[in-house]
Amino acid sequence: MIEINLVPDVKQELIKAQRIRSKVIIGSIFVGIISIGAVASLAFFVFTVQAVRGSLADNAIKDGNAELLKFQDLSKTLTIQNQLTKISDLNNNKKVTSRIFSMLTAIVPSSPNDVKMSTIKFDSETNNIKIDGQAVNGYAALELFKKKIDSTKITYRDSSDKESETALATNVGTKDVSYGQDSSGNKVLRFTIAFTSAAEMFSPTANITAITTTNGDVTDSYLGLPSSLFADRAKDITGDK
Repeated sequence: MIEINLVPDVKQELIKAQRIRSKVIIGSIFVGIISIGAVASLAFFVFTVQAVRGSLADNAIKDGNAELLKFQDLSKTLTIQNQLTKISDLNNNKKVTSRIFSMLTAIVPSSPNDVKMSTIKFDSETNNIKIDGQAVNGYAALELFKKKIDSTKITYRDSSDKESETALATNVGTKDVSYGQDSSGNKVLRFTIAFTSAAEMFSPTANITAITTTNGDVTDSYLGLPSSLFADRAKDITGDK
């Protein structure tokens, strides 16, 4: 059978173009429907689901606030809880000032150059120590006292258990040196001696194991402190200011 194509080529191209156009239009409509659905879903989530969730969260906050308001002295309780969280840090940073007394047993000279103290002042911010003292043996006892402070070394172990050594004191100096009369009527040399103690001496994280000096011990376990180290401040001698 013989078929004869009577449709011109131009007509065939037109029909083909119309078919392509129809497919494009249908595809565009399909994509548009999907896009509209996606936008509608997103709008539903934003304006409905999120609104509901926000409302539920607000209600939960209001209920929680109402429960808290039932407690008496709530602000005081919260303040105490906040302070309790800081106790551990404060304890780790506090200075072991009781070591001052152990230190004195090592640096105070023994008889006949013994020294008695009337006041001891310690500045925890700067580690400065000021001692008001007096000595029957005069300048010899004072010089020995100063030299012992100057020459004393401490050995300590830090948190890593590493042993180190450092000078006990720096900036050692004396002032207000004069003669006076103690409660027994003896002539004594009054003085004020001041120095800056090593920070490790009072560090809670350092274990002070010993003080290397001519005659002394400042281990953490050495707690004895003779009462003979202390005496009332000597009075002025009449005619000797």
